[in-house]
Amino acid sequence: MAQFPELINQVVIITGGANGIGAATVRLFHEQGAQVFFCDTDTARGELLAKELGGKVSFQAVDLQSEPEIIAWIQQIKSAAGGIRVLVNNAACDPRIPFLETSSEQWDDLFAVNARAGFLTARECAPAMPRGASIVNLASIVFYNSPRQLVAYVATKGAVIGFTRCLARELGERGIRVNCVSPGWVFTERQMRDHLTPENRRLLEERQCISEHIQPREIATIILFLASDLSAAITGQEILADRGWQHS
Repeated sequence: MAQFPELINQVVIITGGANGIGAATVRLFHEQGAQVFFCDTDTARGELLAKELGGKVSFQAVDLQSEPEIIAWIQQIKSAAGGIRVLVNNAACDPRIPFLETSSEQWDDLFAVNARAGFLTARECAPAMPRGASIVNLASIVFYNSPRQLVAYVATKGAVIGFTRCLARELGERGIRVNCVSPGWVFTERQMRDHLTPENRRLLEERQCISEHIQPREIATIILFLASDLSAAITGQEILADRGWQHS
């Protein structure tokens, strides 16, 4: 893995960092020598990861449906560490719910975690972000292929894409870049446990241009690129990381 000296000792904030893509991203920025602060509701896995990686990694249990908890967490980081170089809005929930069975409470809860939390973290972090800082939001290719039983989830990811585009314009005058990564089907532990059926495996092999399974670390490397100076000319963009699923 290439090294990015501009990230050494820089503050990186990651939501949903205890598992899957989030945990891979925590590990990757730790390898770069960054000061990594991450949150999750999975306290056991979060504490275990922070203990494994050591002193430059800090975990906090945060309910992303709670505005006061988000604000308090970001304020603690700013008080302890000062400026913020990178914000990664990764946390999301993707329950399968048939449309006619979706309650307004479920709809609101998904938007709170998947979309509103990213707005709140960005709003709280931006004043402490210098020129050259980067915000990376996580959307999904489901916005394009629109699978069944994910109406609310897909709507939140559409919101993330729109938020990314507009926020890039809003923060551009401050020299802060804002981009979005839309992963395809990433083979996290949870995805393999809950959704990997023979039928889904065949669908993946038929639709992806390259059939190999996408791993969490591969998405983390794209996030790292968007946080680094290599992507200094890129803002307001969405990168589809799906091995060509949507292309086909």
